[in-house]
Amino acid sequence: MKGVLCDVPQSLLNERRRTGADRWDELWDGVLHMTPSPSREHQDFQDELRTWIRNHWARPFGNRVHRDVNVCLPGGWPDDYRIPDLLLLDSPRFGIDKNTYFEGPPLVAVEIHSPGDETYEKLDFYAELGVPEVWVIHRDTRKPEMFELKRGHFELIAADAGGWFVSAVTNIRMKPRRPRKLLIQYAADGTTAEVLPETP
Repeated sequence: MKGVLCDVPQSLLNERRRTGADRWDELWDGVLHMTPSPSREHQDFQDELRTWIRNHWARPFGNRVHRDVNVCLPGGWPDDYRIPDLLLLDSPRFGIDKNTYFEGPPLVAVEIHSPGDETYEKLDFYAELGVPEVWVIHRDTRKPEMFELKRGHFELIAADAGGWFVSAVTNIRMKPRRPRKLLIQYAADGTTAEVLPETP
């Protein structure tokens, strides 16, 4: 259920801050979006995906992967930001890291889509920010979608003949596996292949 409060009481903001419930809150051009914490399954999958990316893409090539970091346009903090599930940075982008937030586009923003969330509504913001790719992975099916920024708008990347969705900016490729699994590997290196999540 979505709702709009024209004026959010300070007592509610204080309570969310006190309990940590504001961890996933976002400001969209000054409008507060209060989202519940992701499910345990969502967080487990997020952690496994981050670990794989760190081990097979970030550390081997001097890159970075972070989770749940505020990202904004230059000058946009703290009034307009989003919080992707994961952000991938190559070394030329390390300068956007301001610790509390990233000011500028990561190489890739990853959103794990849960039913009823605002994943797709964030795409216009990521396009304005200039994020080269956005990956949307569906929590309940593990089906991936990759969006590539072209001429200021995102276009879906089609799967190749083998059913792989291939990231042009990272060389990571992935495809869904049944039941509710994601096969991921770096380029064509079979030694990096892994099925996520590891648990049944």
